[in-house]
Amino acid sequence: MDLALTLAEEAGANGEAPVGAVVMEGEIVLAAERNRMKALGDPTAHAEMLAIRTALAKRGTGRLDGCDLYVTLEPCAMCAGAIAHARLRRVYFAAEDIKAGAVENGVRLFEQPTCHHSPEVIGGVGASRSEALLREFFRALRA
Repeated sequence: MDLALTLAEEAGANGEAPVGAVVMEGEIVLAAERNRMKALGDPTAHAEMLAIRTALAKRGTGRLDGCDLYVTLEPCAMCAGAIAHARLRRVYFAAEDIKAGAVENGVRLFEQPTCHHSPEVIGGVGASRSEALLREFFRALRA
């Protein structure tokens, strides 16, 4: 999670919402990405989506079974859908997202009977650091 949090700091420093994501296969980092929606002009360029795409390209299997995702903010519905389709084994997230989260909040995608794959989810890992980054970023936007 430390690497994901460092990436979140980089995202915030570059004017992006401070979110970072890392895909691990055992001890191997397959992908480490940060939000780049503004930089790429792409609303799907969430850290999780970019990390999943990079990891899939490295693996070349079309699936990420046996891999874990570390992300600094609870995934949204789009990212949760990609997580399910990629068949990630486990998702660790730092801060809850009450408004747009779709794992423990909102639609709770992995609990839906139509969800094809439900990873193990562990929330709250590094939450205080992630929450502080998010608060500071959005406070600066409102100032």
